[in-house]
Amino acid sequence: MNATRRDFLIASTAAVALRSRLYGAETPWYQTMRRCGQTNFNERDPETLNIPEWLDYWSSLKLDAVMLSAGGIMAFYPTTVPLHHKSAYLGTRDLFGDFAKAAKQRGIRVVARMDCNYAFEDAFKAHPEWFQKKENGDPVKHAEAPDLYRTCTFSPYFTEQFPAIIHELNSMYDIDAFYTNGWPGAGRPPVCYCQFCKPLGDPRSPHYYQAHLDRVLEIWKLWDTAAKQKKPDSVYVGNLGSGIRAILDLNKLAGVAGWFNADHQGRSGATPIWDCAQQGRVAQSVMKGRTITNVTGLYANSAPLWRHTAKSPQETTIWMAQSVASGMVPWLTWLGGSPEDQRWRDPARKFFQWIAANQKHFTNRESIANLAVVFSERTNAFYKPPGTTEPSDFLQGLYYALLEGRFLFDFVHEDDLSPETLKKYSALLLPNVAAMSLAQCAQLRDYVKSGGSLLATFETSRYDEWGMRRGRPGLADIFEIEPAGDIQGPHGNSSYARIEAEHEILNGFRDTKILPGAEYRLPVRAAGPLVLSVIAPYPAFPPEMVYTKTPKSDEPAVVLRERGPSRLAWFPGDIDRSYWRSDNGDLSLLLRNTIHWLLRDQQPITVTGDGVVDLFAWKTEAGHAVHILNYTNPNMLRGWFRETYPIGPLHVRINSIKFTRARALRAGIPLRVKGQEIEVPKITDYEVIALT
Repeated sequence: MNATRRDFLIASTAAVALRSRLYGAETPWYQTMRRCGQTNFNERDPETLNIPEWLDYWSSLKLDAVMLSAGGIMAFYPTTVPLHHKSAYLGTRDLFGDFAKAAKQRGIRVVARMDCNYAFEDAFKAHPEWFQKKENGDPVKHAEAPDLYRTCTFSPYFTEQFPAIIHELNSMYDIDAFYTNGWPGAGRPPVCYCQFCKPLGDPRSPHYYQAHLDRVLEIWKLWDTAAKQKKPDSVYVGNLGSGIRAILDLNKLAGVAGWFNADHQGRSGATPIWDCAQQGRVAQSVMKGRTITNVTGLYANSAPLWRHTAKSPQETTIWMAQSVASGMVPWLTWLGGSPEDQRWRDPARKFFQWIAANQKHFTNRESIANLAVVFSERTNAFYKPPGTTEPSDFLQGLYYALLEGRFLFDFVHEDDLSPETLKKYSALLLPNVAAMSLAQCAQLRDYVKSGGSLLATFETSRYDEWGMRRGRPGLADIFEIEPAGDIQGPHGNSSYARIEAEHEILNGFRDTKILPGAEYRLPVRAAGPLVLSVIAPYPAFPPEMVYTKTPKSDEPAVVLRERGPSRLAWFPGDIDRSYWRSDNGDLSLLLRNTIHWLLRDQQPITVTGDGVVDLFAWKTEAGHAVHILNYTNPNMLRGWFRETYPIGPLHVRINSIKFTRARALRAGIPLRVKGQEIEVPKITDYEVIALT
């Protein structure tokens, strides 16, 4: 219990060697985990929580592991660590210990859920150096619970107090892993002016970003070493998420993380339904087949918020479906040990029992996609786009177009552009990947030389990895473009694109000479014939002034190149972001046509039929599996699914897999196979086609 930071760091070399062995000849237990759940205690639960009732439910879901609140903010066991606050209702009970022991008797692994983000006032008075400070020196308190003070990652709380709690729990109980709620998070580093943070300078600077990342990696390894002191196959699990909005370097974290938990519990407001599937693609881009869990909150995590009532079963089910379709292990959570609203129990039970019965088809080996989108955390961190928008809006618009085009695709992390990673992809898409290093630009040059195709938009590569603007984009030579001015925005109207020549990317555009263009664009010069030219913005009001004085220009709205097997497309405008903001279908069609052109219409799988669907396809333990998520719903872009709207029939053509049988796992029926064609009669919310 009194182990110091030095003790843990001395042990780290042995722990690293042990991890190497675990990932070599031996497989860690959490790598084969397929289902998990969490009972999140509140302070009153020691008086009322019924352990056998909970374990009857969790056992019916065939859980491999259960997360139980142990300590940190509040201890649910008889702790002796100084300043480790015990539940006021614990009395002589050991809620964590009793629940953990009973779970083990049911054959369920136990993960100790902890929270390192806050501590009570007595800890602040004894150790003010543990806590975050505002610029004026005041401590940062919890907005809703003012008795709680926010701890600082750079303080000894993380290197001394918290390891002591892990050590105590390890010494008292049979624990298989340790998980921290809320830390480190994948967003921006917290702003802090404590004695440890102040010398680091501006909390928004690249230097502070790097120092924060280094500290997170240090703490992660320290706690992982602490977790392994009793059991070599134990592991520390951090709390990540944020999906396409992530800023913390997930690729670096994946180098030390045995298990990636995406605390991506649900959506509210105008979050699109595919937010969970995006999270899966982000996590897969860095974990490469290693364990990823995603938390589904069974409660109503909306805005306004009601954390003790259930969300709709349709929303819960499609969120769980996205988790498993994208290759994540589903993790369910409920807050409080004595729920009065029980409506969440049955939908979760049905879904978990179904995936348990078909487990071999959810044990994935690798994705079979031949198309990838480059995911850039540096752009999220250091690039400020024009207008009122987020850097992730560019990717969001492209993602929506990819769904409408029924493309099978992966994400590739910006720091994983090696030939070994990229060789499986026929084309890469760069949705305004504005911040890129010279090394990354060189890797993409090599990719094109090897026959790969590229699509890039707007200011891709115009900034270095720290957000400093270059004189010309780092990829300008590949696309043979030169900047011809600074960013241009709307003037009432946004820009238009004039059709100058016939081309495959213009399929479907009949009876028009112009198309909607980008809201913002980087003017460029490029040799060669024009396919689309820019019509500069002109007034939108009053009607008498709605016309252009310059209907013709030689400024390209798209630059297309062919070099042997490689095809290249550069949109100098933000058409992906403009599509997301406007929902103008012309921009989606233009993007989809261009991607088809890049791929030469060669895709592993094609799906035809009505509806908006998201596709994943995996090589599995049993053969192959094609996942089809039905997003066709009036609540696709806002709110929750409250009903389902079936689609079908869908015609699925398998172009790259040999198989003789196909079965719809959700419907539980065999499917007719005719050559490489399969007809799926109906999809209600989600279907998995097992190919053997």
